[in-house]
Amino acid sequence: MTFPGPLPDVAERCSRWAPDSVSASVSGSSDEKPTPRRPRWRIALAALVVLAALGAALALPLALGGGGRATPEQRLTTIRRLLRDSPLVDGHNDLAWNVRKFLHNKIGAFNLSAGIEGLEPWARSRWSHTDIPRLRSGQVGAQFWSAYVPCGARDRDAVQLALEQMDVIKRIVDMNAAHLALATDAAELLEAHREGRIASLIGVEGGHALGDSLAVLRAFYQLGARYLTVTHTCDTRWARAAGTPGGLSEFGRAVVREMNRLGMIVDLSHAGEETARDALETSQAPVVFSHSGAAALCNSSRNVPDDLLRMIASNGGVVMINFYAKLVSCGERASLADVVAHINHVRNVAGVEHVGLGAGYDGIDAPPEGLEDVSRYPHLLAELLRDPEWSEEDVRKLAGMNVVRVLRGVERVRDQWRRAAVLPGEESAGARRGDCAYGAA
Repeated sequence: MTFPGPLPDVAERCSRWAPDSVSASVSGSSDEKPTPRRPRWRIALAALVVLAALGAALALPLALGGGGRATPEQRLTTIRRLLRDSPLVDGHNDLAWNVRKFLHNKIGAFNLSAGIEGLEPWARSRWSHTDIPRLRSGQVGAQFWSAYVPCGARDRDAVQLALEQMDVIKRIVDMNAAHLALATDAAELLEAHREGRIASLIGVEGGHALGDSLAVLRAFYQLGARYLTVTHTCDTRWARAAGTPGGLSEFGRAVVREMNRLGMIVDLSHAGEETARDALETSQAPVVFSHSGAAALCNSSRNVPDDLLRMIASNGGVVMINFYAKLVSCGERASLADVVAHINHVRNVAGVEHVGLGAGYDGIDAPPEGLEDVSRYPHLLAELLRDPEWSEEDVRKLAGMNVVRVLRGVERVRDQWRRAAVLPGEESAGARRGDCAYGAA
């Protein structure tokens, strides 16, 4: 409980109300009874009760979100305490692609723990927002690192690129083991947070990285991938991307079912609306949009319309809000308040259990003012506490516990299918370039 300022100690508080002495008798006739002495401990107790009630009344706005009464410093202090207790989970960060772009995945001399903010070429890049000092300042508890595969690699070397990006993520984690810990399930995520390390999970961005193969999907899972973004900006043979008509093919539905069986999250950011609907109808586990926004506020094909928000709520999934200005304000600039508006819209339509954070740092070149890099998450959450609709428990859900719940839900479906002895999928997307029949020599 936080009081507005220093309070006098108990003895001083009691002395203000307790009389120094009580007369043994009162003026008047000698047979008039003296006024009874009131015990000091009762006076002290009454004073403490009054002060406790006053303190509770003053502290209540902080506990329930502030309602505008708490100062920015008090709200930030509340958020920092909250994030020590429960993790902030971000759904999408493209640092690994920048490592490939700038260092060609040669990371022997790459000191992420010391910070790269002022180093070349990172300092000149508008796409660089992440290092461990800033992650620590932002109190990030868990990060999904994107193993991104560009659409130009489709039908060429997409599988190899995905493997290389997963490899560099794991090597970065190993090289910074004092700060980062690889996590593959909800329990490992929470354990890393308790240890004071940033849980590091892998998401593969782009269904074309599968090479139309369920065997590759299974291999990705074994290597640590815990979500697959079913499309990027390009279609696959089995799924249509945002802005493209059409949904999942039968093989696409098989991909979703196999992800359910494995325990891998279906990520629908970048997916077309029909693809997203088909995936939501097919999946028996919660799904996510790992880095998207509300289409009602910015009518981009990358954002989620209200009918899909309601489907996400029914599915138990989460929409994780992206910080890219072009998806937040539909312009070149956006503000922290614009991001708050997207969060509140998803909350109002889908419910507070179905909104999260997926900034997309290192994959965007126009973050909002006030959210310039990964250090700024506490300021966003503190801003939410200005609104009496946001309790501390609500903020915990948004910050990360909603995603932990999704992970547990996906793991629960996986375990149910294992008990039911559901076999691995063997469906095929059809003939692929290079397929041929091999005969015995």
